[in-house]
Amino acid sequence: MDPSPKSLILDLLSTVGRASAPVRALVSAGNLFGIAENSLRVALARLLAEGLIERDARGSYRIGPGAAAMNREIRAWRDVEQRLLPWSGAWVGLHLTGGERLSTRIRRQRERALRVLGFRRLSPGLELRPDNLAGGVEAVRDRLASLGLANAGPVFRIESLDDDWEQIARDLWESEVLVEGYRSTQRQLEESAARLRELPRAAAMAESFRLGGAAIRRVVLDPLLPEPIVPCAERRRLVTAMRRYDRLGRELWKGWIGDEMLHDLPVGVRGPGAGAAALAVVEGS
Repeated sequence: MDPSPKSLILDLLSTVGRASAPVRALVSAGNLFGIAENSLRVALARLLAEGLIERDARGSYRIGPGAAAMNREIRAWRDVEQRLLPWSGAWVGLHLTGGERLSTRIRRQRERALRVLGFRRLSPGLELRPDNLAGGVEAVRDRLASLGLANAGPVFRIESLDDDWEQIARDLWESEVLVEGYRSTQRQLEESAARLRELPRAAAMAESFRLGGAAIRRVVLDPLLPEPIVPCAERRRLVTAMRRYDRLGRELWKGWIGDEMLHDLPVGVRGPGAGAAALAVVEGS
């Protein structure tokens, strides 16, 4: 599926990191997906008004404060396995408060941020995830705050649940669906990598953007479950395949706005999906 003008812009600006991109470069990328220049400029104006992007003195654009937290989440995809610890069986709990007084927009923001952190609802008002993230409860608390949930409620560690609730908790995530997603995405990446070199350059750039976006979105929104809830080797194989695909993306998009601006990670893998994932948090698209 082709990106929307908004997600395309966020994807590309996420890719250039602290640098900025001129409108002409964004318009050129939009042409790959049949996005009209006027549509892209309208999207730029809306993203600017929402604080998701900002404009510098030269009239070029970069990621703004409204999308910065999600951009940090996305930038960590390469090292996702290094952010995990062996699971002791303990859980991180979040007791949500004040939900009845929230606006629809804030409620949706809350739900999407919880999804990014891999929480699931164990009972009314109680969200739960395994305590297997590096930094433990404090790190989870900080990430929730960065995504706008600083005052959502107390975050705490649960050492153990009774047998019935333990089984209910482990069944909150559809592990078989997650594993099939890892496998199918890895297969798609490998099949795409085999044919990219045979495609015309523009077609190859567009394909790497679409498929890279799907892969990044899957990892960014993955709950990062431990053994024995999910077989972690399946997720590791997907991330390895993504790193290989990343190298192809670097070459395909090299020179998009100049090599000096591609100092971070390429559009081909880290960029695609960045905008989609960021929008999933900030506006639910």
